[in-house]
Amino acid sequence: MLKDFISLIFPKICVSCGKSLYKNEHTICTYCAYHLPKTNYHLDNENPVAKIFWGRTNIFSAAAFYNFNKGGQVQHLIHQLKYKGRSEVGVAVGKLYGYELIQSEYFKTVTIIIPVPLHPKRQKKRGYNQSDCFAEGLAKSMKVEADCKTLYRAFESETQTKKSRFKRWKNVETIFQLRDLKTLEGKHVLLVDDVITTGATFEACAQTLLQVPGIKVSIAAIAYASH
Repeated sequence: MLKDFISLIFPKICVSCGKSLYKNEHTICTYCAYHLPKTNYHLDNENPVAKIFWGRTNIFSAAAFYNFNKGGQVQHLIHQLKYKGRSEVGVAVGKLYGYELIQSEYFKTVTIIIPVPLHPKRQKKRGYNQSDCFAEGLAKSMKVEADCKTLYRAFESETQTKKSRFKRWKNVETIFQLRDLKTLEGKHVLLVDDVITTGATFEACAQTLLQVPGIKVSIAAIAYASH
């Protein structure tokens, strides 16, 4: 009864559409869960996200859950995750996407999930790394481990917003390092982040991970923002 009373005063709303959630709904309403613009790229290994990395780095497979449209519901959802303290958004989206990825022949062999790391200063300011939250949700539904420590950002970079593809790459090409190569030997790693645009950050992380013997690297993002 107390919960019902509180929900009358502070109604829980969907982070995507802003409408009230029903009793058994959490974070994202059922309607949005089904109707947000999914890419289904995980079913096609020659999708637009995968093609970003062709000729650039050795990625096994790459996909994004949603299409990112400026001013759309996916942008609003990611804004809530990154700038409004709604870390549970990443977990919720990760769970939803994980259930789809394990049905894909390209992702079902993933053995470990690694989020793109934030620099400790930026993470302290935000309170969390949004990619860690996404990785946590994916790990729950894919039933694999999320490793938020082995790959780390050694140097703080400038924001990637409004940079060209080349400048994005130069901004991040040497800032990622590994604490322990042996823990990743022979693993199929799923590298994850919130949004993919030019792929520069993913590429820099992947190049670092590919130093590990026998590793296979795949990529997944919450959304793909074509440019």
